[in-house]
Amino acid sequence: MAGDSKSLTTKVESGSPYQLDPSQTLRAASALLKKISGDSVARKDNGGKANLLEDADEEEDSDETATTVWLNVTTKKHIADQRKMKPGKIIVPFPLQSATSPSLRICLITADPQRKYKDIIASERFPAQLSSRINRVLGTEKLKAKYKTYESRRQLFAEYDIFLADDRIITRLPNLLGKVFYGTGAKRPIPVAMQGKPENARDEAGNKRVKLSEGGDKLKRSEITPEALAHEIERAVGAALVHLAPSTNVSIRVGKSSMTADQVAANVDAVVTGLTEKYIPKGWRNIRSLHVKGPNTAALPIWLADELWEDEADVLEKLPEAVVKDKKKRKRALLETGAANTAEAEDETKSTKKSKSDGAEKAARKAALKKQKEESKTAIAAA
Repeated sequence: MAGDSKSLTTKVESGSPYQLDPSQTLRAASALLKKISGDSVARKDNGGKANLLEDADEEEDSDETATTVWLNVTTKKHIADQRKMKPGKIIVPFPLQSATSPSLRICLITADPQRKYKDIIASERFPAQLSSRINRVLGTEKLKAKYKTYESRRQLFAEYDIFLADDRIITRLPNLLGKVFYGTGAKRPIPVAMQGKPENARDEAGNKRVKLSEGGDKLKRSEITPEALAHEIERAVGAALVHLAPSTNVSIRVGKSSMTADQVAANVDAVVTGLTEKYIPKGWRNIRSLHVKGPNTAALPIWLADELWEDEADVLEKLPEAVVKDKKKRKRALLETGAANTAEAEDETKSTKKSKSDGAEKAARKAALKKQKEESKTAIAAA
């Protein structure tokens, strides 16, 4: 299936030159879920012996601890110039996690004052089922004062399942939480819009607001309502997160084994659309391959590019004249260097031969001199 790249590349007449083949995505999702299910049954039938090397969260196929399905994206050029501390969010049709799950523990990090958001969550208009899942609300000042040490941050990390943060202060959190949170992407805080809608986005005539840097007024926002905040939290918890880094590979959680193949395929389509429109430079042109996989399965291809280059301009029919001349110069220099090395080797060989012949002559002279001495001694003794 992976060998025939053309069968996995779908082009259209209008819009983007490429798109996913829904039937291929569905086939790959079905095969992957079948494999994960088969492995789960095999583990249960294996005399009840658990694999100690596996993550405890991957052992069962219940909705809360189901095996994760990943989308692996390989690009032709780096996705980002530097590591992004703020993860991107892509809303999927079938949420990856429910914010009202009974066992879920959420920590909400807010801009100061934190009391303002505690009151909103405690409001009667805020859904009670969701407020019971938000176990803690932390302002940045309290976070900075209380969690300075590595050990205290580890305890905070282990205490909650998900960390949400006001998108206004999320870029400050790497300094406040350190490598305990940002060493991996497991529990990196998810940005949440915790402000109301802009009040002066347009003037009375309906024109767009002039930016403050261009002499306009400062953007004013209304206070966020309990209903709006609850909606933003639910969207953030169920979204697919994109952690960007200077690399040609990125893995995104798009589903779980408790979903159907159609649901996984729909999420894959939404994530790929979000990636190509917002996160991957040059969109489809920069994508080399798309695969789906589980934690312990092979990667199944759903799309492979026909070309390994991003743009036709990257492919040269002829080398530039300057490059050709440079190659000729280097070749000539190598030949000259080789000739010089050959001459040096010949000289060294000659000198070696000469030194050997000189040594033989010296040995012959020594032997003759020794013989003369012995003859002289014999003559003296006879006299």
